[in-house]
Amino acid sequence: MINVLFCGDQHAEDGVLITSLSLKKHVSEPLHLFILTMDKTVAGRHFAPFRRTTAALIRREMQAANPASEVDLIDGTPVFDATPPTANLTTRFTPLSMLRLYADQLDLPDRLLYLDNDVICRQDFSAFYHQDLEKTELVGVLDHYGKWFFHNQWQAMDYLNSGILLLNLAEIKRTGLFAACRDLLAKQQFFMPDQSALNQLAREKRLAPRRFNDQRRLHADTVFQHFTTSFRFFPWVHTLTVKPWQVDAVHAQLHLYEYDDVLAEYERLAPALRPASSPATISPALGVG
Repeated sequence: MINVLFCGDQHAEDGVLITSLSLKKHVSEPLHLFILTMDKTVAGRHFAPFRRTTAALIRREMQAANPASEVDLIDGTPVFDATPPTANLTTRFTPLSMLRLYADQLDLPDRLLYLDNDVICRQDFSAFYHQDLEKTELVGVLDHYGKWFFHNQWQAMDYLNSGILLLNLAEIKRTGLFAACRDLLAKQQFFMPDQSALNQLAREKRLAPRRFNDQRRLHADTVFQHFTTSFRFFPWVHTLTVKPWQVDAVHAQLHLYEYDDVLAEYERLAPALRPASSPATISPALGVG
């Protein structure tokens, strides 16, 4: 069984669907997807929870490929409200981006692959998932841009991107890493809250090769492609942000056709995501019913 963690509200549904479809394409083991969400209003902005209907749709697709696969929707609102990241609630990043730092307080497996919702899997990642995690809190890949500017050790690049992380929750609980991150984010504001806290406080992190979180462009050995914002220098210096569910832009702006089979499957299923559910509620219990 491969355990995967997603975090997000309704706006994450398209991305989680695409990522899930790409995962089932490349592994034969059953997948257990955990989707951590919240029903939250912050500074007048409402974050509606990931819908049970969407989780059920993803569950059907996963089980069509492997009947032993599961999808569980989890309400993280109570644990989030108990120790909110007060100093970072109104940054440009949503409160949902910090939900992964509450995973140690929930009934989750010790080994979890955390994925952002703008990731597409391109190759079998089983060996990466099953690697030895003794005395390791987390495994990640250097941040493509941040590695040049942020260092905890000046003699080495060590600044990880937090969008793809292999987590050892047992060790994280032992060291208190996530608890320390939550405490830090309650007191001090950061530009990239979860990523900054993890990089500042993790003491047992392991670097993985670029191919497990390709943030700039597709390579021949890419395992996970992460559709982050990048800088472009022609015909002028500008940033470019294209997400996997923006299928026309993936073709026209990124000139990328590698994932057309997955994206075609997504476009077939996407209309089911559009009607508003009534109401968008979640249960503290695991399961999508």
